[in-house]
Amino acid sequence: MATIKSYTDIEQSKKLAETLPLESADMFYWCGNVNKITIGTGIYKDVKNWFLDGRTRAADIPCWSLAALIETIPQEIFDGEYIINITEGINNRWIITYDHFENKSHSFYGLSSVADNLIDACVAIIENLHKHKLL
Repeated sequence: MATIKSYTDIEQSKKLAETLPLESADMFYWCGNVNKITIGTGIYKDVKNWFLDGRTRAADIPCWSLAALIETIPQEIFDGEYIINITEGINNRWIITYDHFENKSHSFYGLSSVADNLIDACVAIIENLHKHKLL
C-alpha cells in the first residue's frame, strides 16, 4: 500500500526552504524541546518570529502541506506551451509531467516525477523546476 503523507518531512522541508519563498509554507516544525519535534499549522511567515519563552522560536523549520505545494507549482510553462498533468498511475504511483498543450502524448523531457505519494512527487517536480530555472 502506498504511503500517505499530508506534508513535507523535515529533510524535504529543509531542501524546499532553500528553493521556495518561505511565505509559501503553511506549516512549520518546532524543535523547541530536546529530541522532540512538533508539527504546527499556520503560515510560516506569521509564526516564525514568535518567541515561546524569550529564547525559543516557535517555528524552526518551514513545512509545506500538499495544498501549499500544488499552489507553488506552475500550472503551465513556456507561455502555456506545456501544461501540468498530475496522474495516479499503475501501482498507485503518482506521476507529474508537463504535457504539450496541443500534442498530449509529447511531454517536456526532464521535468517528470514519479513517487509513491503525491507529496514526494510534488517535491521532486519542484526540485526539477528549480534545476531548470523554471520556478
